[in-house]
Amino acid sequence: MQSAEIETLKRDIRKLKPDELKKFFVEHGDKAFRAQQVDEWLWKKSAKSFDQMTNLSVATRELLKANFAINHIHVDTMQRSADGTIKNAVTLHDGLVVESVLIPAEKRITACVSSQVGCSLACKFCATARLKRQRNLSADEIYDQVAAIKEQSEMFFNRPLTNIVFMGMGEPLLNYSNVIAAIEKITSPKGLGMAMRRITVSTVGVAKMIIKMADDGVKFNLAVSLHAALDKTRSSIMPINDSNPLSELADALRYWYQKTKSKVTYEYVVWQGINDTPEHAQALLRFCKIIPSKVNLIEYNPIDEGEFKQASDEVLNMYMDLLEKNGITTRIRKSRGKDIDAACGQLANKS
Repeated sequence: MQSAEIETLKRDIRKLKPDELKKFFVEHGDKAFRAQQVDEWLWKKSAKSFDQMTNLSVATRELLKANFAINHIHVDTMQRSADGTIKNAVTLHDGLVVESVLIPAEKRITACVSSQVGCSLACKFCATARLKRQRNLSADEIYDQVAAIKEQSEMFFNRPLTNIVFMGMGEPLLNYSNVIAAIEKITSPKGLGMAMRRITVSTVGVAKMIIKMADDGVKFNLAVSLHAALDKTRSSIMPINDSNPLSELADALRYWYQKTKSKVTYEYVVWQGINDTPEHAQALLRFCKIIPSKVNLIEYNPIDEGEFKQASDEVLNMYMDLLEKNGITTRIRKSRGKDIDAACGQLANKS
């Protein structure tokens, strides 16, 4: 049996609870406090191997290597855009690949992370939707993407990572338990210590899961990938709208705001011939008034020569003027990393 195959048969140490790790050390004649040292290496220092745990004796490290593995991700390839954006092709322990992105801006550096390998929701304008969903990412794999981008931020920009968005591959709310567990590790003082208010989870609008988030009292930000506020149009480009129509999404968002008092951000692309009419803009305005909200009008990133084409600046300004005149904070969000297919909707494992 090859050494790589042997490693995959070992238990991933990050799946152990602290008490289980303490018990392991005691049963092997070591001190219980070793568990705390190992935990710090795994989560606060993001150790990729047991050899990095230099405050443990060689014997203790060998004991760990003999019994456990660290199924850490591996950044296989890294592409850098002309605008500074970095796209990572991330290989998982089973050989599957996802993508994550570092997005530098003047006042912030953002990690855009994936939550699933592929996606099952079939949004017609998204490259990831063309990949069959193969599996959910574990909490550790999500955490590792953030840790890798944090390291890149410090290495290439000499600045700390400031924000995290769950806008990469997959629908985060269809991998809810692992996303929540990853956020707990990312925000814990024993982990990366990032502020909850700096994290945004984006969903296409899975109504029952928005309600669950509200019931769970989450403290991160919510974004909804909306793109149309008329059911017929939205269903034509986002099949999720057939099972989660706008009326159900609206009810879920009312519940969200009632429970959390947290406004929502709507992500909205305006396409030529699809949602570029005053009727669509008025519908968006009505939807924005359901609860306190703001709108990001997103520049479209083509994934082929197909039916989706960015609407004109004149149409974008029509949207902007209508929303802002009615008190809705609106901004046009320019895409980053288009030259390396790292922008919104472009993640498709082309490499």
